[in-house]
Amino acid sequence: MRIGRVVKVKADMKERYKQLHAKPWAEVTKAIHDCNIKNFSIYLKGELLFSYFEYIGDNYAQDMKALDELTKDWLKETDQCQEPVEGALEGELWSVMEEVFYQE
Repeated sequence: MRIGRVVKVKADMKERYKQLHAKPWAEVTKAIHDCNIKNFSIYLKGELLFSYFEYIGDNYAQDMKALDELTKDWLKETDQCQEPVEGALEGELWSVMEEVFYQE
């Protein structure tokens, strides 16, 4: 399963966000791996952050719940740097994007 998501980075928090990801916490990178996520990338363009990852497990909802729990302290740091994009669902920070093309 391939997932693309988008969120806005707050202008005054852009450098903080980049600093956090320049040296991610070891427990965060371990949790990402342990929750069946591969090829995880985050890109920045202006005020938009785009993330892409591949999920290789068999229970996405369960693994994402576990990931949120394992990374809750990290998310306290990164979430304050972000705000939802226009059209985000209620309570949604990162908005899942529709895949419109794929070629292997």
